[in-house]
Amino acid sequence: MDRKNVVWILMLLLLAVLGVAETTDPLTDLENIAGKLVFYQIEGNATYVRDTGELASSIPTETMFELFDPQKNFSKAKFTYTWDLGNGEVIQGTEPIVRYHYSESGNYTLRLKIGVNVTKYAPLLTDFYSMDLKVLDAIKNIKLKGPSDYEVSQNTSLAFHVDGSPPIWVCWRFLPNCVPDMSQGCTLTVLYENTLRLNHTFTSVGVHCLDISVRNDISKLQTSFSLYVKRSTNHHLFFILTCAAILVATFSFITVIACRPLHLSRSQISASSNALFLKNQDSDGQSSILLNFSNMEKGEKEPLLLQFGTQYSS
Repeated sequence: MDRKNVVWILMLLLLAVLGVAETTDPLTDLENIAGKLVFYQIEGNATYVRDTGELASSIPTETMFELFDPQKNFSKAKFTYTWDLGNGEVIQGTEPIVRYHYSESGNYTLRLKIGVNVTKYAPLLTDFYSMDLKVLDAIKNIKLKGPSDYEVSQNTSLAFHVDGSPPIWVCWRFLPNCVPDMSQGCTLTVLYENTLRLNHTFTSVGVHCLDISVRNDISKLQTSFSLYVKRSTNHHLFFILTCAAILVATFSFITVIACRPLHLSRSQISASSNALFLKNQDSDGQSSILLNFSNMEKGEKEPLLLQFGTQYSS
């Protein structure tokens, strides 16, 4: 074998080795590709990582497919992504990220179809990823249903509307005169609906504060309410009625005292005006005074002293 043939044989062997290396790329099977779906939600200047499959509704959401390729075997591969959000919306693109939001709470299944063109001559490889999502309504507001002023020493019922998807954990406490008490803990309640009902008896008048902290699986919120406590109207009414009774009794007593002596005086005057003092002298020469009551009508005149018998003169 001459030298030229040896060179040709070596070249053919080299080309064969290169061809086999190209066709036996280890990335021809997507099952060997490690990756995961990561969910982000942006609200204002804050970005939250949602790695539990729970998302907040009506919040801008980004989902990214993170490829684990430490050997950089897919550095030259071309990817295509088809995102099925589970709400009837399908998004296609060449970037491993999709931006969207769920407008309503509920359960959704997000499906991702990945297409990879590893080499120019290799067939298109595909694989699927999916994630079950639970979309919840975030807690954004707590509203007091009813008045903000109450009466002291009365069992008071307060109702609050808490938006957001239940279950909702609520921790609340009353602060008399709105003075913080670090030693006082809060009362924990779990809501399976959107209404919080509290029964409380205020023991003093003034401004009281109610601190409420709420959270669900996707959000949390803390707020405080100022409640004005006034004196009971029943106590005012009782006080007014008591004072009125005392005044009536006092005026009645004064009236009786003022009218009773006047009546007795008139009787005495009437009786004395009809009385006559009579002086009588018997046969022994001794005289006596007699009291006689006449039947004179009012306005008639009669001497008070009438002398009977012999008159003596000095």
